[in-house]
Amino acid sequence: MGAAGAFAFTALPAASATPSASAVIAEVYGGGGNSGATLTRDFVELGNAGSTAYDLSGYSVQYLPGTPSSGSTWQVTALTGAIAPGARYLVGEGTGSGGTTALPTTDATGSIAMSATSGTIALVSGTTALTCKTAADCAADTRIVDLTGYGTAVVREGSGPATGASNTAAVARADSLADTDDNAADFTSGTPSPVNSAGQTPGSGDGGGDGGDGGSPTDPGTVRVHDIQGTTRLSPYAGQTVTRVPGIVTGVRGSGSLGYWIQDPTPDTDPRTSEAVFVYTGSAKPTVAVGDSVLVTGKVSEYYPSSTSQSNTEITGPTTTVLSSANALPDAVTLDATSVPDAYIPTASGGSIESLALQPAVYAQDFFESLEGMRVTFADARVVGASDAYGELWVTVKPDENATARGGTLYSSYDQPNTGRIEVMSLDTASTFPAANVGDELSGTTTGPLDYSTYGGYNVQATQLGTLVDKGLKQEVTRRQKKDELAVATYNVENLDALDTQEKFDRLAEGVAVNLNSPDIVALEEIQDDNGATNDGTVTAEGTLKRFTDAVRAAGGPVYKWRYISPTNNQDGGEPGGNIRQVFLFNPKRVSFTDHKGGDATTATIVVKTRKGVELTYSPGRIDPANAAWEDSRKPLVGEFTFQGEQVFVIANHFISKGGDQPIHGRYQPPARSSETQRAAQAAEVNTFVKSLLAADRNAKAVVLGDLNDYEFSQTVTTLTADKVLKPLITTLPAAERYTYVYDGNSQTLDHILTSPAVTSFNYDVVHINAEFADQASDHDPQIVRIDVSKCRRH
Repeated sequence: MGAAGAFAFTALPAASATPSASAVIAEVYGGGGNSGATLTRDFVELGNAGSTAYDLSGYSVQYLPGTPSSGSTWQVTALTGAIAPGARYLVGEGTGSGGTTALPTTDATGSIAMSATSGTIALVSGTTALTCKTAADCAADTRIVDLTGYGTAVVREGSGPATGASNTAAVARADSLADTDDNAADFTSGTPSPVNSAGQTPGSGDGGGDGGDGGSPTDPGTVRVHDIQGTTRLSPYAGQTVTRVPGIVTGVRGSGSLGYWIQDPTPDTDPRTSEAVFVYTGSAKPTVAVGDSVLVTGKVSEYYPSSTSQSNTEITGPTTTVLSSANALPDAVTLDATSVPDAYIPTASGGSIESLALQPAVYAQDFFESLEGMRVTFADARVVGASDAYGELWVTVKPDENATARGGTLYSSYDQPNTGRIEVMSLDTASTFPAANVGDELSGTTTGPLDYSTYGGYNVQATQLGTLVDKGLKQEVTRRQKKDELAVATYNVENLDALDTQEKFDRLAEGVAVNLNSPDIVALEEIQDDNGATNDGTVTAEGTLKRFTDAVRAAGGPVYKWRYISPTNNQDGGEPGGNIRQVFLFNPKRVSFTDHKGGDATTATIVVKTRKGVELTYSPGRIDPANAAWEDSRKPLVGEFTFQGEQVFVIANHFISKGGDQPIHGRYQPPARSSETQRAAQAAEVNTFVKSLLAADRNAKAVVLGDLNDYEFSQTVTTLTADKVLKPLITTLPAAERYTYVYDGNSQTLDHILTSPAVTSFNYDVVHINAEFADQASDHDPQIVRIDVSKCRRH
């Protein structure tokens, strides 16, 4: 093609072909790393037959499958720089496990896994993904500078696509770069022959760091670790083989993801480039030791722990030469309130931040990325996330950052994710990992390579772990309600079913009888059916509740009765077969439940006025269970209670989880909170129901409570409280006490109690007994409100 614009699909006579005056696609190869291939990587080669340089700033190469489906999308690789007159420009794409020869150094790097036999490549003026999926629609898109369809591609120029592409064959234009807008005529198949802007071919250039083939096997190659790491989150050498990369072994991981870290003791002067990299040994246990001086040959890879995480730059398939042992290790970088920036992470208009140049002096996550794999150290750090079953805990290196009353770090808004948090693991698998609670101290020095994982992001893989100092965190016990106070609590008991151990029942029961001091009403979330995850159609929970209430009684609590609605099998989310639901426990000696029979899994309860006052059509009942807001999620349970002659309505909730949301430390910034859409719809349904109750009786006393799976500052809570029909009681606490859950070292609120305007005299308490402790009965803390019903106003 010539300049950017629409292209024709009528083949011109061969004699009319003339060299293009602008950039064109010169060669396409999608068999890199496949069976039988020599090259390890796919590529697209561009050419410039013109007399002036062709600027590629803001351009992209894009790929579409040969036969696109309705769900197919164009994949994009951004370009930079320019193509000199008569020169070529090499774009490296996806790699496979086969092949023996690396591309010459690429001019642009992508990771698109192109088909070897059929696909479409477009050179595009812009980096926004194309949307066309037919030849005609693409012809009308003026952003397309050139387009090549090969194999059986539907989208192509002219009479047909270029033919002959395979694992061992590319399709390429003639050396003249003649362009007649007919792929079948302009391209022929042959041995792949990639050329970069320097004129290098495989074996003629550094080939991604061959380190000087023919040199001594004990001499370092030409590529250093900081070259591999580069100045962004992605390695410019990804998919290429690097040879004899020097470094000192700083840590060895002998379980899980096997391998070791090397760090160059001679750093460059660029603060953006890490001096260390992880060497992944696959299924082979590493045989090197800390302090070994080594040369490593292998393929550079970007490993993604999950689809939304950042990547780990690694050298894979390594060959290692140990030059010497017991060498001094490079100095560790100190992590503290001075070194770690206060801003968290950059954002990107296109979503992914991977191609952005790092700013380690500005953003904490860029600072950590610039230290990927390097030795870091901190001292005397407070624990802000308790030890878990996987041998992990969280500390803060910023002790004054949003501290909670009990030693954690408070997550109080989306723009305050707390940059001082860092996860800690140990590479010493022979020693017992300490059981730390929030507020404890990891005293002394902790040092090790800085790693990245799906669960939590950046973490220290400690070769030296500080000493745990127990600061004596205690479980809280709330006061008992007074005679005239109605005590209503909520507690997520984490998938409790009749087949669980007696220890689990006893510990959860103690939380109700002792720590919550036997509330009058308890809304339980995550009560499973009588055989738990056994997926056989069982939906009743009588056995589960009998065991639990017996355990409460044994712990000194009252003889609770219960009410619930059994869900339709496997329709309410949670563990398959478990059929979790909300349940009301109530103490009949203190409060009575008003039964309006007939409620079931699919029938909605509504508010009606009668001669006796306001009541529910069904109690217990569910709020609009057929509404799409509750698809694959727990439906709210509504009950009508009477305490000392006063009517109280209680709505128990368990909104849909945050599963599927992008992590705050991931590569997409700002992260998408996709689950929020359904929670907002659920909140709107509950808000509407409360409004209907208040429209029937403006003095109605309502308590809305449960695991809302969202924060007090979220859109979910804003929607739930719209028009001030509900008051979120978490906001009545001092800021440093507003949390019910601890996740990735952030103390946050997921569980809530809200009350209607008529509830004016109350005492509210979050009772911290689980979330901050290594030994937990549940991952949630319960909470309670004590309402002096007699003092609540009527207006």
